[in-house]
Amino acid sequence: MARDQQAVVLNALDVAKTQWYHFTAIVIAGMGFFTDAYDIFSISFITKLLGRVYYTEQGAKKPGTLPPNVSAAVSSVALCGTLAGQLCFGWLGDKLGRKKVYGITLMLMVISSIASGLSFGSTPNGAMATLCFFRFWLGFGIGGDYPLSATIMSEYANKKTRGAFIAAVFAMQGFGILTAGIVSIIVSSAFDHAYKAPPYSVDPKASLVPQADYVWRIILMFGALPAALTYYWRSKMPETARYTALVENNAKQAAVDMSKVLQVNLESEEGNVEEKVIEQQHPDKASFGLVTKEFAHRHGLHLLGTTTTWFLLDIAYYSQNLFQKDIFSAIGWIPAAETMNAIEELYTIARAQTLIALCSLVPGYWFTVAFIDRIGRFPIQLMGFFFMTVFMFALAIPYHHWTLKPNRIGFVVLYSLTFFFSNFGPNATTFVVPAEIFPARLRSTCHGISAAAGKAGAIVGGFGFLYAAQSTNPAKTDPGYPPGIGMKNSLIMLGTINFFGMLFTLLLPESKGKTLEELSGENEE
Repeated sequence: MARDQQAVVLNALDVAKTQWYHFTAIVIAGMGFFTDAYDIFSISFITKLLGRVYYTEQGAKKPGTLPPNVSAAVSSVALCGTLAGQLCFGWLGDKLGRKKVYGITLMLMVISSIASGLSFGSTPNGAMATLCFFRFWLGFGIGGDYPLSATIMSEYANKKTRGAFIAAVFAMQGFGILTAGIVSIIVSSAFDHAYKAPPYSVDPKASLVPQADYVWRIILMFGALPAALTYYWRSKMPETARYTALVENNAKQAAVDMSKVLQVNLESEEGNVEEKVIEQQHPDKASFGLVTKEFAHRHGLHLLGTTTTWFLLDIAYYSQNLFQKDIFSAIGWIPAAETMNAIEELYTIARAQTLIALCSLVPGYWFTVAFIDRIGRFPIQLMGFFFMTVFMFALAIPYHHWTLKPNRIGFVVLYSLTFFFSNFGPNATTFVVPAEIFPARLRSTCHGISAAAGKAGAIVGGFGFLYAAQSTNPAKTDPGYPPGIGMKNSLIMLGTINFFGMLFTLLLPESKGKTLEELSGENEE
């Protein structure tokens, strides 16, 4: 009878029509990803400005830049926090429930975003250390949103459009990216017009107006606004019916909760689902944990597939994202720093990266939303990794050709296509699949582990690419950096990583059109 009661609740969710609350949930759940993308994208703009504000030396031929260790810390410390948050909140989401810890992640983001903009210090390194401290906790909150939002959306959705709904939550990153670019362009343009300054090559001291210190702070703090606006609605979301029915064993409460927000016929003859009935039938299987032979047998290869593909993807994806400005500078698409004043340089970098995002990153997200429930997760991920590999090698092998002035637009087009196929590909599907293929009692934890593997890849990419992309000629490296393997070899390495991502995708099942219980094997327990 317990099995029948659960089946009534779960079937009603699987066949429920798409309703207004589904779209509301996408926005509410997606705000964490908006903040995530806003932060990652905006920090890549302002690192150049931070170098000028805090590390410009009098009499130097070039404007100041962040020292290698500081640059790596500022760019990657939020990723470290995200990794920790994904593991912590992923586990808490299964132990305490999705709803109980969901509001905490958003408040962490809001407080830490504001605090990042208020970073202080009596020395440049002191100010950067304060910024890194708050960015770690910003990342911690963002990290918690990965497993919780993905799991909540997968458990609310019907099986027909589940992929599109989860992908739409993740696609809120696109709006975060565009907002970061637009805010950076508006703020830098406003300050540049209000406080006229000559280029660094004309007057080094005058090129950096004191008000430039406000610019990066305003940009960082603005990221807190959308998250703060959705906190109230997030606190009002009920626990998901699947968690209540399958983990808390209360089908009646699941019916009551879902009836509040979805127009579905959820009925339960008895108030309490007796999971003990199932456990007596399969005492070793119905409650198997993460570190058990049964889990390894059923889902071991799945977890290996979700972790490795996300790890490999994020090495390439975050390398490209965090260091677009360096790549564009290397091919001459962004003018030399000394030909601009401090705020003008921020404006130029923001404009270039926002153009790339508008033409490639953002459309890629929504192509996935449109086609994931038609084509399937597996084909999209395989196709994405394939084209990322092809385009990366197309950039790397004839690299000298692309550095010549007549060919720079071609470089930018191919570079944009790698971003398009990352988002119409593994960047979206690595987020979707772990939210579908694991049991309800372990779903948030396994998604958190998969996402943390991804962020480990992002940290490798963030730190590694910073050093690897330096010129092999010691005279041409950025100040403070040892010689690297060069931009060409770095791009070849990223292409190879994408190829291995394609191979590990073969470990993953196709989840299109199946219920969560079919995928996780819970209907067999």
